[in-house]
Amino acid sequence: DNGWGISVPTPTGFIEESVRARYGLRYVRANGVDLEAGYSAVADAIDYVRHKRQPVFLHLKTVRLMGHAGTDFEIEYRSDADLMASESQDPLLKTAETVVARGLMTPAEILAKYEALRIACLDAADAADLTPRLASREDIMAPLAPLSMPAVKKEMRRNTGWDKARMAVWGERLPEKSKPSHMAVLINHALHDLLIKYPQAIVFGEDVAKKGGVYTVTKGLWSQFGRRRVFNTLLDETTILGLAQGYGSMGFLPMPEIQYLAYFHNAGDQIRGEACSLQFFSNNQFRNPMVMRIAGLGYQKGFGGHFHNDNSMTALRDIPSLIIGCPSRGDDAVMMLRTMMALAHIDGRVCAMIEPIALYMRKDLSVPDDREWSFHYPAPDKALTPFEPRVYGDDGADLLIITYGNGVPMALNVRRALQTGNVKVSVLDLRWIKPLPITQVLANASQAKHVLVVDEGRPNGSIGESVMSALAQNAINKSLHLLTAPDTYIPLANAAEVTLLSEAEILDKARGLLTL
Repeated sequence: DNGWGISVPTPTGFIEESVRARYGLRYVRANGVDLEAGYSAVADAIDYVRHKRQPVFLHLKTVRLMGHAGTDFEIEYRSDADLMASESQDPLLKTAETVVARGLMTPAEILAKYEALRIACLDAADAADLTPRLASREDIMAPLAPLSMPAVKKEMRRNTGWDKARMAVWGERLPEKSKPSHMAVLINHALHDLLIKYPQAIVFGEDVAKKGGVYTVTKGLWSQFGRRRVFNTLLDETTILGLAQGYGSMGFLPMPEIQYLAYFHNAGDQIRGEACSLQFFSNNQFRNPMVMRIAGLGYQKGFGGHFHNDNSMTALRDIPSLIIGCPSRGDDAVMMLRTMMALAHIDGRVCAMIEPIALYMRKDLSVPDDREWSFHYPAPDKALTPFEPRVYGDDGADLLIITYGNGVPMALNVRRALQTGNVKVSVLDLRWIKPLPITQVLANASQAKHVLVVDEGRPNGSIGESVMSALAQNAINKSLHLLTAPDTYIPLANAAEVTLLSEAEILDKARGLLTL
């Protein structure tokens, strides 16, 4: 603590009063100028951390010599007397005084050592200056997003070596032998299997342990795998994602849960500024793999307003190297999780799976009890090929609807309503939001007469915008249209249904395109 925030003096007592009251954090203040005076307190702090395994906030009061940065001229806001007082407290001079007073070195010896260190630093700088520069985008971006596709594919389909462990958990009730079910149940089964497959995997977040999550997605994990591998956290997303970074760096394979998509924004910089940048700025020397599960999107009949109905993925999509998926059906969710865990395990990737809350419990597609949105649990060796969409229908359709998440069952119902006579409609479920499966999108769009991009999110910065841009840039000269929800927060109760994109709107727009 040098007492300054660039040109603004830190208020007296601000740091100590702010930190001393923090729960579970021991506060220790020490002299950061005088080595002899501060040593004891620092040594005690280190000893406390090592023996108690608890954090210490070590507050070292020191001085700032010269400005905050090259453009910061202290003479513009500090007096000469103040600057001279700081110079007189130079920790290097204070230490030299102590060394000379104890008879450990003479002033001449100190000066000689200082000069030798100065020359060594200049030599090191000269050597660094002669090293080759990163000159191409490929060289610079090489450590950003490693993707060892053959190894990832092998890992995501690996189902040997843990058969006995599966039997110990499932017995004769193996999930792949169960009847078709909805997304929440299938994800729950997948989490059981992933905790079996990866002994280093852990699950944590708000309410995930005994309660089993708000939507019962983590039900039974705590009792099966114990509190060391499945545990609750504070209701603090910064803590959750900060823990995930630490665990990933220590060799674990964390699966943190963020209870709602809107809550991610509270801690977005943990992923943007920290987790996803570690491999890049360390030149792949360090990594903190993780697979975030984030319940999100709308269509919850107005429950909880915009904090529980957030249809914006823009903040996530803007994070370099982050992999984002959004399954619309339970079997895809299972296989996507397996693929993401393989990506994290093999290449240290940071992944986020957005789980549409409104589809967690959905069993039917078109009419009550049709059970067309219930699916079998995929066998353990089944996984999604990274960044490939799912297509319903054939090439050469009269209309191709490109969508994701909640838009998929709506689009399929529109497809069913339109497929009369000679009209052919295909639906492309993106599944992968980042990177988008643009190659497959272009291939399917080039074969269709009309293309309708349906995005349940808002118009600005939407996934649909990216898809439309790719179609336009690649000269897909078709009848193209983008349909999104309006630029608004999702309100409470029945008002939410008015602002969200509806199946009727999609059907009307599709009919309009087909008459062109």
